[in-house]
Amino acid sequence: MNNAGVTHRNQPLLDVPEAEFDRIFRVNVKSIFHFVHAIVPAMRANGGGSIVNIGSVAGIRPRPGLTWYNASRGAVNLLSKSPAVELAPWNIRVNAVCPVMGESGLLTDFLGGQDTPEIRAKFISTIPLGRLSRASDVANAVAFLVTDESAFISGIELPVAGARCV
Repeated sequence: MNNAGVTHRNQPLLDVPEAEFDRIFRVNVKSIFHFVHAIVPAMRANGGGSIVNIGSVAGIRPRPGLTWYNASRGAVNLLSKSPAVELAPWNIRVNAVCPVMGESGLLTDFLGGQDTPEIRAKFISTIPLGRLSRASDVANAVAFLVTDESAFISGIELPVAGARCV
């Protein structure tokens, strides 16, 4: 599983400095490059495997103010599709789990720098199931995607998002 991620504070896209943009893409996207180079040779030698990247609903249904983060997560999501096709001959499956915002170290930045009950309630009101994602929601999706029960699933973006993508 590849679960690297940083963001910028929710703000207009022109206000995000280039250095912060570079950091977001270095951590969120380039990490997959390094991960694939480190793990795929062993998976090929062992007859296959399952790679799960943690993408984001932000790469499927973006929010304003998080443009560069959204773009990086869109890249993560795509980097779970193209390798799925390319690595299929070696029985290597690649998928993305795409959670909606959860309680993590990134929450305050996603909310624009302030996590108040009012701001949080406004955000949660956009998630039909009425709550933020939990680590267990993401872990359960990942656990399924690495089992034999998902042996014919590859190249998907699995939203763990309480119907936010609908």
